[in-house]
This record gives sequence, structure tokens and C-alpha cells, in this order.
Amino acid sequence: MTSESPHTPWTGYTPAAAWDEAVDVKGKVREPYARVYAEIDRMSGDDLFARAEALASTYLAQGVTFDHAGEERPFPLDIVPRVIGADEWDIIDPGVSQRVRTLEAFLADVYGSQHCVTDGVIPRKLIASSQYFYRSVAGVDPANGVRVHVSGIDLVRDEHGIWRVLEDNVRVPSGVSYVLSNRRAMSQMFPDMFGAMGVRPVLEYSQRLRSALAKAAPEDVDDPTIVVLTPGVFNSAYYEHSLLARTMGVELVEGRDLETHNGRVYMRTTAGRRRVDVIYRRIDDDYLDPIAFRPDSTLGAPGIIHAARLGNVTIANAVGNGVADDKLIYTYMPDLTRYYLSEEPILPNVDTWRLEEPEAREEVMDRLHELVVKPVDGAGGKGVTIGPKVSKAELEAVRKQILADPRGWIAQPVVQLSTVPTLTDDGLDPRHVDLRPFAINDGDDVWVLPGGLTRVAMAKGQLIVNSSQGGGSKDTWVLGGVRHRGTAPPPAEAHADFSGLGAVPQAAHPEDYAAGQEQQQQQQQQGGES
Repeated sequence: MTSESPHTPWTGYTPAAAWDEAVDVKGKVREPYARVYAEIDRMSGDDLFARAEALASTYLAQGVTFDHAGEERPFPLDIVPRVIGADEWDIIDPGVSQRVRTLEAFLADVYGSQHCVTDGVIPRKLIASSQYFYRSVAGVDPANGVRVHVSGIDLVRDEHGIWRVLEDNVRVPSGVSYVLSNRRAMSQMFPDMFGAMGVRPVLEYSQRLRSALAKAAPEDVDDPTIVVLTPGVFNSAYYEHSLLARTMGVELVEGRDLETHNGRVYMRTTAGRRRVDVIYRRIDDDYLDPIAFRPDSTLGAPGIIHAARLGNVTIANAVGNGVADDKLIYTYMPDLTRYYLSEEPILPNVDTWRLEEPEAREEVMDRLHELVVKPVDGAGGKGVTIGPKVSKAELEAVRKQILADPRGWIAQPVVQLSTVPTLTDDGLDPRHVDLRPFAINDGDDVWVLPGGLTRVAMAKGQLIVNSSQGGGSKDTWVLGGVRHRGTAPPPAEAHADFSGLGAVPQAAHPEDYAAGQEQQQQQQQQGGES
């Protein structure tokens, strides 16, 4: 690709073999990126790098960092935004909403009458063998019927430009803090471009979430007390916990701040005990209640599952949602969509082999060198094997694991994730990305945050985008909002209240903290937030 102005940051930019979202195969800039291209084209390379350094300094000052080998580093936010046109969002938005409605129906069914089993849509043994299916919460009905208050549906765009669902995250999905922080930083970095392009706002997320949590309160509560329950400062998502509590205007608590009496949950305050009605928990199921689950956990509070069963407190997201995150359940989602909603899926899955099925397993064993193999309960890119990129010895080790536990694995073709221009040490270069749109269900409507978290693999050719694997992020600009003239960005984006959020520990690998709390480390190592 060439530019009319020689030696601009775009000079030498050449799309990879994948679908490039900014430039087509003929080198023509795609329409959603026209303004971004023109703006960067006017800069020198030094100017672009200077802006990127300023962006990193801002993140370091805010505490938006991760721990690498004991060193606090700013979480990589790339200076080039990812732009999604209104027509593309008109596919993603209803597709994500449909996915959430299907997941809600499945969870209500699987912890209720299990009609999907008796009607032959999904095998009983598949549910019973899922690591995250908890019989102990069967029959615990939420006040307004919502189990998936917050979801993060991971999407990828394949080599043909088709959006596909890669996985579902309805346990404790994390990453929205980066969406909010990215937007705040980028709206200040590019105020002219941001306002003129009509980028849809995202900073209403916190109030949308608070409203949904309030609507999920027990029926006898008019003015509910909502808290965010965090494992503590050593948790890798603590920055997010504190940001959401602050922007929602609710208390951030740890398990030691809560107690139960007569089937109700209370928060200890300087003025005495105060009843808690809704707990937005950021703790895995196993650590939430030592009476119901792990007796050695000090992260949660004894008795809160009993209080939820009595209908005296709402836990968001609901306990047991992880069965819907199981990557083997994922393969049944198209059928479940048709079964529960009588609709065809708007967003297709990635083609997937179920390795517990003998014929599928036999085919995959013959093609292991050309496929991606994933553990069904994996998170953060851990355990993923990309056949073309590993040694014969590594493939043989995976083969043995699959044969020992076929139910624990799926296989997929290598999807060449779409690429977006990304600033590297050598200038702008295409890098692979995915997208995690976040959705909030208040019981009446599923609202999809316009954009979501774009994760970018910073290494050339890398297909795993997770931060724990060295990935970064981009601000995701969805077009189609109100355009603003002049130089000021929309007030709602420019003046969101992030005050009082001093630097806090933010580690991609909390086990690297020598002084970390052991149980918090265990939680991260066993999955943690998805």
C-alpha cells in the first residue's frame, strides 16, 4: 500500500494473508477507516510514536498496568483505533443479544426441568460431566429471571470477513475496564477525529450495569444496596473491580466485609451492619462460600449461597453459569438457539470437532498438525495448541492428553483472525485481533455495549491475543452515533468521572507476586475471571 504523501506512517503498510479491516486486497482504504487513515497520514512517524508514548504514560499514571517479571508495565493500548462501521454493528449487536438470550434460556433449563435433555437436543452426560455444572444451585431462581447479568461474547472475523463466535463468557467476564479507560484516553488523544466520526459512546456502561443490578434485587426491596465483591488487591482484575464500584457509586467489598444472619447478607460499616441486596461478585464459584463449596476459602463469605436460595440476596452473575462456558456446550449453541428461540443463529460458530465422538476424534488425530486444539475448560489462551506452529513432540504430548480424556478437548481449524493496523517498533503493521462485546441483561432488554474490548496480538503472526500471552488492546470505535463539530469530543466521553481511582496493582500473572495471597493465586491459576 502506498500513500500520496511519501514517508508517512502508512508507508510500506501491506495487509497480511488474513482479512485486513482497514485496507482491501487492492490496497484501497476501506470506508470506515478513511478518516483515521487521513489523520495519521498527516503525521510524521515521530509524531505518531510520541503520541503512543504519551498514551502509555497516561496508562501508567492511572494504574492500568500488568506485572511482567516483577515489573509494572502499562497495559499495551495501541494508538490506532479499531473502527467498525454501522452496517457491521447492525449484525454484531442483534447477534450478541440473540446469543445471550439463548444462554439465559439454556441456564434456566439446565438448572430446572432440563427439557433440552429430554427432547434430545443435548446429551445428559455432557451436562453432568461439565466441571462447572453445580447441582447444589439447582432450583435457585433469580428474582427477575436473569442469570447472565453481564456477558462477554468473544468474536473473531475470519479470512472471508465473516464474524464468528469464538467462545462465550458468562461466569465472571472481565475486561470492560479497558474499554472504558481506552475510550477516555483516546478521546483526549484524538478529539477532532473522535467527535467528527460520530463514534458511539461507551461510558454509560457503569450506569447501565447499576440499573440492571438494581432490577435484579429481591422483590421486597425498593432501594437496593449493591456491592462489588472482589478477592482483593492481588487479583489481576482489581483495577476493574475498583473502577466499576467507583463509577457505579457502590461499595467495593471483600469477603471479610460481609456476614450472614438469619439467611440475609450484611455489610460491616462504621455505622453498623447494613443489609446487602445484590452482590456483583468477581470471585469464582468455588471460592464464593466456604460452606457450600471450598471450605478453605477466605475470599467469599459463609452462608451467602443459602441466602440466595432463600431469595434474600441476588448474586450476579449467577452461580453455576460456567456450564454454559464449557467449550463442548459451545458446539451445541446453534441447535440451542433454534430450540429455545425458534431462530436461526445470526452469528455462526467456528467449525468445531467434538473429540469425545470417535469419528471426529479419528479425523482430528490424522490432522492434528493442521488444527487448533483447546481444553474445554481453558481460559486466557492456556492449553491452546496451534498445530502448524508446534513441534512434533508437542503434538504427540497433546495427542496423549486427548486420548486420555477426549471429553476435555475440542478441535477447530486455524482461523486467520482479521488484522488491523498496529504501531510496532518498525512502524504500522497488520496484527491479528479479536473482539469481546459486553452485554448487560436487565430482564427486559439485552443491551450490547457499542464496541467492546479489541484484543490485539502484538507479535507478528501471533493468533493468541490474550494479555497473558503478550497481547494488548485497541479502542473500538463503532460508527453511527451523533457527529460533533469543532474540536471537542462528546461531553459524555470527555468528562466521565474517573477521579479517585489512584494507581492500583494490576497483574496479568498474580502468581508472580511473592507476597500474594495464596488463595487469590489459586483462583487465578484455576481459571479466575474469563
